[in-house]
Amino acid sequence: MSTGVAFPATSTAPTTRQVWTRTRGIVLALVLVLAGAVAIAVIRSDTRHGDLDPRSADQYGSRAVAELLADRGVDTRVVTNLAEARTAAGPDTTLLVAVPDLLTPHQQSLLQRSTARSGGRTVLVAAGSTSVERLAPGVTADPANSVRSTLDPHCTLAAARRAGSADTGGIRYTTTHLDANTCYPSQRLATLLRIPAASGNGDTVVLGAPDILLNDRLDKQGNASLALQLLGSRPHLVWYLPSLSDATATGAGDQKSLFDLLPSGWLWGTLQLFIAAALAAFWRARRLGPLVPEKLPVAIRASETVEGRARLYRKASARDRAAAALRSTARTRLAPLVGVPVSQAHAPEALLPALSAHLHGDGQALQSVLFGPPPGDDAALINLTDQLDALEREVRRP
Repeated sequence: MSTGVAFPATSTAPTTRQVWTRTRGIVLALVLVLAGAVAIAVIRSDTRHGDLDPRSADQYGSRAVAELLADRGVDTRVVTNLAEARTAAGPDTTLLVAVPDLLTPHQQSLLQRSTARSGGRTVLVAAGSTSVERLAPGVTADPANSVRSTLDPHCTLAAARRAGSADTGGIRYTTTHLDANTCYPSQRLATLLRIPAASGNGDTVVLGAPDILLNDRLDKQGNASLALQLLGSRPHLVWYLPSLSDATATGAGDQKSLFDLLPSGWLWGTLQLFIAAALAAFWRARRLGPLVPEKLPVAIRASETVEGRARLYRKASARDRAAAALRSTARTRLAPLVGVPVSQAHAPEALLPALSAHLHGDGQALQSVLFGPPPGDDAALINLTDQLDALEREVRRP
């Protein structure tokens, strides 16, 4: 009957030490990831801005050509939105558009209207079919790129003749402008075009590849000479790096919200997913009939069961439940010994008179032992266990 297990007051909540032990690995990993990210950002912040960026010193940047131009008195300014690029266009300015294909059709149309009457030079770097026809009307990009990278000028353009062979091989172009300079041909299609403006001294240069502007290619062939002549014809160079966050990406009156950009039917698709998730949760949560007892694959000794339940009670400081279980078991055992049906073993009016008549003892003491209040501490619980053992032994005594 007695388990001999004490029940100290303990809490089931994890301690601070336990929480730290469980989470310190995750915390350490997060700290290392953040530290690495910060270190990489600091190291690369001074040298890495992006491809074809005149502030970038890595192999795909263009800082070298910007510094050479500065030595020749040409100042370079970087802009990232269309409004600044359009405002900067002028007769004493070369406007370089680094990635024309990033511009929307609306932006391309606005930029072309500004550069056509600026009187300055516009340089389009690797403009594909989606952009070159709007930014340089009358020019078409061929679907097949140049096989070779290094090409010879084969044209009358002075800058190309002085530079000689250069790495212009990339996108190939055709044009309807009869006065255009078609240079560095690949299979009879030009990879560099110079198209004079209809009026004034302005022109547009279409360059099929960015290689002559890159840091790691500037000292190859005649790349440096060609780049300096194309970009240094005016005292000011505006380097336009199109940004996807530019507010002019859509036309006036055509501003769209995030929901407008989502494909049609997304609302019904989301609703269907929500309903499916709710049905799955309901299916997994509902109980399919009553619980069915299952035979254990091995036999467990009664003492082990008692000890296991005692440890659970102890961990939860459940002295009331432990006392109730001890008293209930004791009443169930004592009732048949004094002639009381088991069904009435937990009724004080049936069990206590029969016990008192059998033991010739104090009914009030029996009431306290078998139906009394929960013990207030572990010592009282142990004392109750001893009293129940003693009571059962006395009843069983012949």
